[in-house]
Parts: sequence; structure tokens; C-alpha cells
Amino acid sequence: MGVYVETEIRCSLDELWRRTQDPREHARWDLRFSEIEYLPRPDGEQLQQFVYRTRIGVLAIAGQGRTVGSRETAAGECVSALKFWSDDPRSLIREGAGHWKYFPGDGAVRFATRYDYRVRYGFAGRLLDRLVFRRWMAWATAWSFDRLRLWIEKGIDPASSLRLSAVHWLARVGVAFVWLYQGIVPKLFRPHADELVMLRDAGFSSETAGCLLHILGWAEIAIALAVLIARRPARLFAFTLVLMAAATAAVAIFSPSYLTAAFNPVSLNVAVAVLAGIGWLSSHDLPSAAHCRYSRSSKHAEESRPEVEQ
Repeated sequence: MGVYVETEIRCSLDELWRRTQDPREHARWDLRFSEIEYLPRPDGEQLQQFVYRTRIGVLAIAGQGRTVGSRETAAGECVSALKFWSDDPRSLIREGAGHWKYFPGDGAVRFATRYDYRVRYGFAGRLLDRLVFRRWMAWATAWSFDRLRLWIEKGIDPASSLRLSAVHWLARVGVAFVWLYQGIVPKLFRPHADELVMLRDAGFSSETAGCLLHILGWAEIAIALAVLIARRPARLFAFTLVLMAAATAAVAIFSPSYLTAAFNPVSLNVAVAVLAGIGWLSSHDLPSAAHCRYSRSSKHAEESRPEVEQ
């Protein structure tokens, strides 16, 4: 099984080549690498040796590789191929090979990669790779390609893209957690007396309030899951803002005594509204793997397989 990723970037071939072949530029947008350094190359040596490092918190995994540079095909396409390996026992990848291919077009370049690798740790390593690691590698490659696209097309610095994505997901998880907790704990798991009182204050009978509380609980769970899995969550954040305003107004009208309680709806609703606002503001121009075509198998890669030694 190989990893295949493809995207289209509106730029010249020369610019895309520079952003992908310069090791300092490459390390800025590719989530899979923290540092890439070319080693001195003797005169006449075709292959360029390099070392790379990937940092995950305080853990730094090192590896080596060599690249063959550019080779133009008869159709005017450019190819860059490489081999890579790691002697670091903490690296799941033992060795691998792959290529980048550039298809110039009218005002844009179709940029594709295919690579495959072998893992260490025997059966356990192969199982971990199949279930988790290869999926992450395919996603990380596609996400990185889209971060490169945003850098070239819109001038959004890759570091800024990463920070904005982190802020967005912190807001997303925060909003989803509140919806999920409020739906499960005080409405379904252990219906809270205050929840029932506020519904009765709004004019519902005790029996209707109990039934409505369960419906609201399941609705809040559904909103929480939608916030987490939605491909375009901006509308859900806007919906949350509207609901927080409506809920606060309803409490002020029907149950004003709760506005001054130690743990009151105002402080909770305002906090959720602020998180939703941050999520909405950060929802635009985020890198997304969904903007690329990618696969963890080799069936999409045959048309792009380069005729170069790897």
C-alpha cells in the first residue's frame, strides 16, 4: 500500500519548485518534518544527501535520505524522486521511497506525490501502521499540501496556518464539550431540578418539562457531534451564538432569579458564545486535507509513477 496525494496550486512551476525543493522552505510547510538539511555534495555527485528531524513535543526523531533532483519528461512534466531511512529505533519507519511530480497547466500546477515505506517492530509495527500511522501520514501529507497552497496563493505564512488551526480546534473542542456535557449530565444522566424549574417558569407543565428536557439533551448531543465532525463548522458556530443569545434572553425573561446565582446561565452562555465567536473567526482559510485528493493505496498513483531510479 502506498500513499498518494494530489492537489492543484495556482502558481508558476518555478515558484512551486522553489517552495518544495529548497529544504528550508520545505520544512516550513510540511507537517511531517521539523528540519531538513542538505549535506555537502561532492562535485559530479548526482544524488543529494540530506538529513531530517521530526519533533513531537520533546521527542525528536532523526533520519537520512537522498534525492535525485529534477527530471523532465517528454510531456513537459517535472519529477523529483528520493529515498529515505531512519536508524533511530524510535522511528516506526525503517526505510522508504517516493516521488513528487509536477504537471504544469494553464495558470496552475497539478502537484502529486506517491511514496511507500517499510516499518520496524515486526507484526506489531505493521498492525500499528495499517490501523493508525499510515492513515495519519496520508492525512498529514494532504493537510501539508493545502497549507502550501494557502502560502503560495494567499500569502498565509505556514506557521500562522498552524497556529490558526490550533486556535480553531481548541474553540471547536471547547464548544463541543460544553454542548455534550450539558446534554448528558444535567438533562439525561441526572436531570437537574433547576433545568426543570426554568422550563416550568417558561409555561410548560411538569410532565411536559420532563419530556422536553430529554429532547433538549439529545439535541445538544447532536450539536456537539456536528461541531466536531462538520467539514464547514462556521455555520454551527454562528448557530451556537444565536442559541446562546436566545437562551440568555429566555432566562432573563422567565427566570430572572437565576441571573445572580453563583453558577448562572449568563457566565456559561457568554463563555460559550466567546468560544463560538473565536471558532467562527478562525474558520476561514484553514488548511484542510479535504481540499486534496488522497489515498492510502496505490490504485490512484499509477498515472503519476515516474520513470526514475529510486
